[in-house]
Amino acid sequence: MLSRTVRIIEAFSPDEPALTVSEIARRSGLHVATASRLVGELVAHGLLGRDTDRKVRLGVRLWELVTRASPTLSLRNTSLPFMEGVHDVVGHHVQLGVLDGGEVLFLERLSAPAPSSTTPVSPDGCTCTSPPADWSCSRTAPRTSRSGHSRHRSPSTPPARRPPPPV
Repeated sequence: MLSRTVRIIEAFSPDEPALTVSEIARRSGLHVATASRLVGELVAHGLLGRDTDRKVRLGVRLWELVTRASPTLSLRNTSLPFMEGVHDVVGHHVQLGVLDGGEVLFLERLSAPAPSSTTPVSPDGCTCTSPPADWSCSRTAPRTSRSGHSRHRSPSTPPARRPPPPV
């Protein structure tokens, strides 16, 4: 049962954060009736939520549980003052990422308040192509934080995880 639940949760993506039960069933490889029953249970526990159009998305309770005991949160909180110092000195984007096997887990990003000569990148699109030196990244719009910096991640948002590209 747990593997089915994981398959349902893995059906969601940043590009498609809301899905119908039929889409979830197709992506997870589950029968529609099984997917519907499990989605109903996950919604009842707050791990998934339903929109007014009956589409399903990851629930707030899931985010709460993920961040509650995250081992990366203390690293992020410890690193943030140093990242802000680097950001203030260089005036460019600063990102904190750690290797986890063959994947890069991005914990935080500070963006320059004004456009720089480099292309702004999002931690969501970065993958480690040759650990740890070479990054392949894509753009997304970051959020503005209290300090005027642009923050892509916060303690209430689970970190982005990307697998390495095929060789």
